[in-house]
Amino acid sequence: MIVGIVDTTVIVHIFRKNSIAKARLAAQTNKLSVTSITWLEVMYGAPGKLGQQTCKTIRLSRGVGINDCLIASVCHRLQIPIYTHNVKDMSKLLSATQVIQPY
Repeated sequence: MIVGIVDTTVIVHIFRKNSIAKARLAAQTNKLSVTSITWLEVMYGAPGKLGQQTCKTIRLSRGVGINDCLIASVCHRLQIPIYTHNVKDMSKLLSATQVIQPY
């Protein structure tokens, strides 16, 4: 049984070889998963630093993005927590007990 969802922010840290993220994941004994949206975000990415900044500016100027809404909907439906560094946006969508900043 899945007991939590790992958000894109954490997956990106793991791919960038963040030692804290890697240690926390290695120490995890609960079964965690990612949503298909997170998988697509990681696989697709944004084209270069200019593209990343443009995407970030658009997303921040409009509030919570659709991908965050879709990811949060999985957590809400299954009533499981999300492990994310995007606490600000996810807190708008989920209860305080469901949004966990992992490190």
